[in-house]
Amino acid sequence: MPTHQAVYIADNEAAMVALGEQLGRVFAQYPSALTVHLLGDLGAGKTTLTRGILRAFGHAGAVKSPTYTLVEAYEFAARTVYHFDLYRLGDPEELEYMGIRDYFSANTLCLIEWPARGEGVLPVPDLVVAISVAGDGRSLNLRTDSAALAALLPPT
Repeated sequence: MPTHQAVYIADNEAAMVALGEQLGRVFAQYPSALTVHLLGDLGAGKTTLTRGILRAFGHAGAVKSPTYTLVEAYEFAARTVYHFDLYRLGDPEELEYMGIRDYFSANTLCLIEWPARGEGVLPVPDLVVAISVAGDGRSLNLRTDSAALAALLPPT
């Protein structure tokens, strides 16, 4: 299956949130559950991007990385969004104890920071977003094996 890639540049935090909103609108119209892996160093902007995604669904409040709670749930009419931060996960098997498989059900969007910490337990992602520092901004490389999802992504 061919991999589809797109690269976006966010010059500042506002641009990162705006890109997140664009992605959130794509995710809201996607007809089935989605798993998105968010890759990047500490401070790269994974949670900032998530804030934009959640805004597209109508969330106006603060968005913090769930570093200590592992997951934060956001309930919307269109779907439930789960924001995971696995940075402090000691062992992937801990995910089994928290009932991880229950989160990946119909009509959910799972945004996962530090997915490598859950390797072997997490499902294969529908989309991988790799964020890296690019000057004062960020470069976002999106990869998916889904032609249907790739067709919905905003133009680069």
